[in-house]
Amino acid sequence: MLLLKLDKIDVYYGAVQVLRKVSLEINEGEGICLLGNNGSGKTTTVNAISGIVPVAKGTIQFMGKDITHLSSHDRVAMGLVQIPEGRKIFPTLTVEENLYMGSFLKHPKMQRKESLKKVMELFPVLANRTKQAAGTLSGGEQQMLAIGRGLMSLPKLLILDEASLGLAPLVVLDIFKVIEEIRREGVTVLLVEQNVAQALSISDRGMCLRRDGSAFPANPSPS
Repeated sequence: MLLLKLDKIDVYYGAVQVLRKVSLEINEGEGICLLGNNGSGKTTTVNAISGIVPVAKGTIQFMGKDITHLSSHDRVAMGLVQIPEGRKIFPTLTVEENLYMGSFLKHPKMQRKESLKKVMELFPVLANRTKQAAGTLSGGEQQMLAIGRGLMSLPKLLILDEASLGLAPLVVLDIFKVIEEIRREGVTVLLVEQNVAQALSISDRGMCLRRDGSAFPANPSPS
């Protein structure tokens, strides 16, 4: 079942065109990685999907509905959730309070207790730090917290923008294991990554963005 469709979207920052006729389809249950050099438009693409930046031309459909001009919070309510580059946690709030911020909408709030239990099972280290200020966590723990906060929103599509950025190699392996587990739970995942080999190893398909802002397939190599 087709979950997300980008049809020839253009995005500008002022007079500068960043994306040019980018098309992408993601089926329910898939893991897709979006690759490309710095400046190719990876973050802009996922920000357009999430409604953070406007689309000048083209359309975005999610679950069969045109969401091109829908607000970001309405997209979250539909189950389209992004974990931004740099984690963007609330450093002065506790771990628990950060997780609760991911379940502020009506439906996720009703399932907050069950979602919190699942997050703690995925990230046992967070279970022992629920009252600790999020800003005092290590970089890897903060990334776990950011992913956990996203899961609290009950995503149908989870977008992770540079989840491995700045993390130690062993922590990166742990993060990718968790992403695989999230997929096994039935959540569709879109990865934006510069860690090409690792991202392709856990993905069904890949897409590359050129510097001109267009896209082409980058399928995983057979193992």
